[in-house]
Amino acid sequence: MTVTLLNPEGLPKPDAYRQLSIATGSKLVFLAGQVARDAEGGRVGEGDLAAQVEQSYLNIATALAEVGGSFDDVAKLTIYVVDWTPDKMPLLGEGVSRAAAKLGVDPVKPITLLGVAALGEPDLLVEVEATAVLD
Repeated sequence: MTVTLLNPEGLPKPDAYRQLSIATGSKLVFLAGQVARDAEGGRVGEGDLAAQVEQSYLNIATALAEVGGSFDDVAKLTIYVVDWTPDKMPLLGEGVSRAAAKLGVDPVKPITLLGVAALGEPDLLVEVEATAVLD
C-alpha cells in the first residue's frame, strides 16, 4: 500500500480521522470535489446529508478506479458541508460508514472539514475533495 495512516505521539488521537498520512507512491492524483451526482449527472439524496456524503465517497472511488487506484490510496480528504453545525456529525459519519461498507474499505483518513455558506448548486449539501497517491 502506498499510503500509511497514523496519529503521531503528542497529538490528539481522534476516532473519525487520522492526523497524518505518509505516501510512498510515485503518482499523485488530485481529484476535483465530488458531489451527490450519479454517472448520468442525476441528483442523489436531495436534502439528505448522509446520502450525499455516501455518493460523494462512492464517486471518489469510481474516479480512482479509472486511473488504477482505489479509496485505499487516498492520502487526504477535504470535506465542505453547507451550514455546518456539530449536530450534523452523526449524518456525516453515517454517510461515510455506508460508503465504506459498500467499498469494503477503512474510510478513516486525514481530513479537513469546512463549513461553507453554499456550494455550486443549491441542492448540494456536501462536496468532498481527495488527494491520492498511487504506485
